[in-house]
Amino acid sequence: MFGFDQDMIFRIPALLIALTIHEYAHARAAVWMGDPTPKFLGRLTLNPISHLDPIGLLMLWLVQFGWAKPVPINPNNFREWRKGMILVSFAGPGSNILMAFIVALLMAILGEMQMLSSWVYAILRLTYVYNLIFAIFNLVPVPPLDGSKILSSLLPARYSEIFDRIEPYGTFILIGLIYLGIIGTIIYPITSLLDIIIRTVIHIFI
Repeated sequence: MFGFDQDMIFRIPALLIALTIHEYAHARAAVWMGDPTPKFLGRLTLNPISHLDPIGLLMLWLVQFGWAKPVPINPNNFREWRKGMILVSFAGPGSNILMAFIVALLMAILGEMQMLSSWVYAILRLTYVYNLIFAIFNLVPVPPLDGSKILSSLLPARYSEIFDRIEPYGTFILIGLIYLGIIGTIIYPITSLLDIIIRTVIHIFI
């Protein structure tokens, strides 16, 4: 649980950035692969309001588990169905990793220039953390997360069909895994490793 602390006020811009980048990347990838659905429905935008689910944002703000409005897509419009599903599904987590790197780089540059005030650091730090967590969390192969769509697209048709049968129960499975601490056990070591890699790369150049 997050609880109420001095970081509460800084979580909103950090969450808005991470969520918006994630959903916009899904929309952009879908359009790039030939599906105009996100554009027609107003999701090809960096306007956070278009991507937010108010309850999901509130849950993220308070208890570290929430959601945005999923980007609607029509895979039948993709030029290559399997490739399209994989790229669109990975676009969200991939964009979060890229954003985390950009934010870390910005913090390093501002720090070197002695222009990193306490409130700017607080927002950037949380933005960095949220993007890392969103990226790895969404790659967990449990419906409705992006990782499940990637796995389903990579599996042979027979096994993909079997795997897809758990989708109606995916949210309950995911909540159970979070409650038992299994999700945290999986994602936090990976985010820590990714953090080390990003910091090492930036340290080489700055």
